[in-house]
Amino acid sequence: MAKRNALGRGLDSLISLGDIQTEGSSAISDIDLDRISPNPDQPRRSFDEEALNELAASIRELGVVQPLTLRLLDDGDYQIIAGERRWRAAKMAGLDSVPAYVRTASDSELTEMALIENIQREDLNAIEVALCFRKLIDTYNLTQERLSERIGKKRATIANHLRLLKLPAEIQLGLRDRKLDMGHARAILAIEDPKIQLKVYKRILDEGLSVRAVEQMIRQMAEKDNSEKEPSPKPANPYSGLATDLSKVFDIPVKIVRNKAGKGSVSFSFASDDELTRLVQLFDQLRK
Repeated sequence: MAKRNALGRGLDSLISLGDIQTEGSSAISDIDLDRISPNPDQPRRSFDEEALNELAASIRELGVVQPLTLRLLDDGDYQIIAGERRWRAAKMAGLDSVPAYVRTASDSELTEMALIENIQREDLNAIEVALCFRKLIDTYNLTQERLSERIGKKRATIANHLRLLKLPAEIQLGLRDRKLDMGHARAILAIEDPKIQLKVYKRILDEGLSVRAVEQMIRQMAEKDNSEKEPSPKPANPYSGLATDLSKVFDIPVKIVRNKAGKGSVSFSFASDDELTRLVQLFDQLRK
């Protein structure tokens, strides 16, 4: 039986976008830290200081367990493709060098490889993942369906993340800083008005609302909004009682219509010549 690739659908199986061909040794080399620079297009924008300190402490005891992936630059130095967090922690731990795989890649290939590698990681925040998806779609002119096939993510996952980029900046920053999670954000997206979205976001922070509580609150807001939009019933005709009384007196339907200016009409409906004759006779009697 063929041995299963331990990486699954990891970076090595996913860098076929655009038929990338990379060269370089697959062996691990020790590279001086001062010859390594971060990738300016790195999708990760925030690094938790406490987590970095914990990783640095681990590296002091055990070293860098997982090698970095670097590319060789024209001047002989190196740039990070994957592993900036490990590089930062290694510097904090006081190491002089780190183990790394060295690959040869162009600028566009570097960006793509970094994006895909980061998407496969579970510790990116939702906004960083959304920005990765957006950059891949825009850079390589992909549909969401095609991106789904290439990176092994469900199309719904991609669509839900991209929708996050429509939220107000303050809420996006909250997602980035993990003040709320993806479930909260998806509930907020059911609201169209950005001002109301921000009000709900602040209530989540102030009251520590769960996702279920937020969903229920938004449903109640929608129900209240719909009830307020329902047309109010027409005001009752103040002359309907008089029309009823006249109908009883004349024994035929009577209708009274009046406009805002005070003008109107009183109409009598008859079903036959006999009813009309009787109505005329009644008027004659009233005239006497």
